[in-house]
Amino acid sequence: MQLMRYKAALAAAGLAATLGLTVTAVAQKAPTAKPKSVAVPKVIPGFDASAMDTSANPCDNFYQFACGNYAKLHPIPNDLPEYDQFVSLYEFNTAALHRLVVQAAHAGPNRSANQQKIGDYYQACMDTSQINKDGTAPLKPMLDRINDLTSKKQLPALLADLNNQDVTAFVNFGSQQDLKDASKEIAVIDQGGLGLPNRGYYFRKDARSVKLREQYVQHIANVLHLLGDSDAQAQSEAKNIMQLETNLAQSSMGIVERRDPHKTYHIETVKAFAPTVPVLNMPEFLKAIGAPPVSSLNVAVPGFFTALNKTIQDTPLSTIKNYLRFHLADSYASRLPEQFDQENFAFYGRDLTGTPQQQPRWKRCVNSTDSALGDALGQLYVAKYFTPSQKKEALTMVHGIEAAMGKDIEQSDWMSAATKQKALQKLHMIADKIGYPNKWRSYAKLTIKPDDALGNSMRARVFESAYQLNKIGKPVDRNEWFMTPPTVNAYYDPSQNTINFPAGILQPPFYDKNEPAAVNYGHIGAVVGHELTHGFDDQGSQFDGKGNLDDWWTPQDKKNFNERTACIANEYSSFTDAGLHVNGKLTLGEDTADNGGVHLALMALMARQAMDGGHISGPAATGMAAKYTPEQQFFIAFAQNWCSNMRPQMTRMLIQSDPHAPDAIRVKGVLDNMPQFDKAFSCHVGQPMDAAKKCSVW
Repeated sequence: MQLMRYKAALAAAGLAATLGLTVTAVAQKAPTAKPKSVAVPKVIPGFDASAMDTSANPCDNFYQFACGNYAKLHPIPNDLPEYDQFVSLYEFNTAALHRLVVQAAHAGPNRSANQQKIGDYYQACMDTSQINKDGTAPLKPMLDRINDLTSKKQLPALLADLNNQDVTAFVNFGSQQDLKDASKEIAVIDQGGLGLPNRGYYFRKDARSVKLREQYVQHIANVLHLLGDSDAQAQSEAKNIMQLETNLAQSSMGIVERRDPHKTYHIETVKAFAPTVPVLNMPEFLKAIGAPPVSSLNVAVPGFFTALNKTIQDTPLSTIKNYLRFHLADSYASRLPEQFDQENFAFYGRDLTGTPQQQPRWKRCVNSTDSALGDALGQLYVAKYFTPSQKKEALTMVHGIEAAMGKDIEQSDWMSAATKQKALQKLHMIADKIGYPNKWRSYAKLTIKPDDALGNSMRARVFESAYQLNKIGKPVDRNEWFMTPPTVNAYYDPSQNTINFPAGILQPPFYDKNEPAAVNYGHIGAVVGHELTHGFDDQGSQFDGKGNLDDWWTPQDKKNFNERTACIANEYSSFTDAGLHVNGKLTLGEDTADNGGVHLALMALMARQAMDGGHISGPAATGMAAKYTPEQQFFIAFAQNWCSNMRPQMTRMLIQSDPHAPDAIRVKGVLDNMPQFDKAFSCHVGQPMDAAKKCSVW
């Protein structure tokens, strides 16, 4: 349950800061002299007057009013699928991290163990001359294992090793909190094996989807050709692989269904599960994967595994081997010679999202280092860019918004006293995590070398897999974070009942110490309220204060809640962008959080203003901001969270796969439902921004 989709979107685009980072083709020697530092870009201010189109009537189109000039001022860079407030801060943080990794790479013989790993990981990633020289040799041991398969009975051990390298191969095995006993970690096995973003991509019949599938088949063929297959062989094999993945997609659960936690929770003993999927030979698979002893596990989608058994049985071994070869090479494309890298980007970047060119290599190597060594690099980032005063102010705001949530629950006219009491109990048990973890992870057992880019990536993936698997059977560590400190995002975790705000997002424009409180509450306050509301949306509301999947609602109150969320789902389903309707059932959780988040942030702002005698201490509004009331500043700042410029292909991909509504709709959908907005800008029923029917949950 995250605030925004930038990292997920970039992952699909083949641009993300992942362990399998996609990189450019320009060969670069590992640095021997200190390179030029990269300029840290100027950040966008909290109140961005330049983005506004004041010729627009705020009651007709508030997004145009608040963000109308943004796209003109911020054309999409050729190496990105979009540009928005999150991307702007992401670019700032990436440049800031670059300084830190370069310093680590050149810190000298007395550098710390973490500096060695950070510097050498980055240096190896940058050394494309060595990567090109190595060719596919670093993959040869795994490729040989695949090529040497003579029976499907040999698959379980191989699939376990591929799983530990985070390579797409039929299934996903790992650890998770037990949804009904949040005190413990358990094993989970889930559907997997697809190279397209989700199952819908394999079956949609519109022209764009048909073309994209053709491009994906060509991408598979191109990778196989790079591995040495003839053109004719590669084309034939690619079609067979596509049919295999289509069969896997057919039995996979859809993205809307997966939003219901009950539908992905099925505890079974290994003894009972194993006979249903003999192709995995579970005892052998579990032994090979290196997990602690497992007697039971969550079989997330039982029907997938029943079908998987038949799919593997019916698929020729030769096709399975080619499927595994393709996904292994594609997964490590960035650490292979430049032709693999270019091919990976051609499909996942250019075809899927419309991005013309890859990002500069240094950016991707920086973000890959953050993914592999997040806590190590995060310590350096926090020391440089996150002050105690920022943490203190963030906590003050969080506590004020939590108080607003408590008041909102108490004043609710659709909940019984019994359900209100349970809701308040849950609210008071929420843990607030600000900036960075209390305890940093150790990377002592992870070997990083300055001249082994692919080896570093492999070892980092296996290290992370072992870290996650080692949790099985142990108590949950409630202090753990699932984002690195520099990340420009935030999240709510229903099983831990925590709201989490990395240091990376507690920067301008989301938190700007030079702006008045109304602007900061509209920006980061709405973010805080958004994550808090996730604890009470259609998913979060199914978990209690301890993080257990438990129905704490009375039947009538649940009926009232469902009627209110249905109103929001129907509202958002009526919106369109890029010629597609928003799927209000898919975006329901995020839409509910957007609506509740802005409502709670405004309540907290008004409460703090009243407590301070009508004026919150801090900077006063200046320039154009001074022309607006605090309430108007608040709504402008909220809308400017979502100022963006996006490629049409990216918009289509997100609408078809992402649980967040498009940016302009996130603004309109919320403000349509807020009488406070109508009052602030003197809007009236009949104008586009004042909907006659208003939806409200929190």
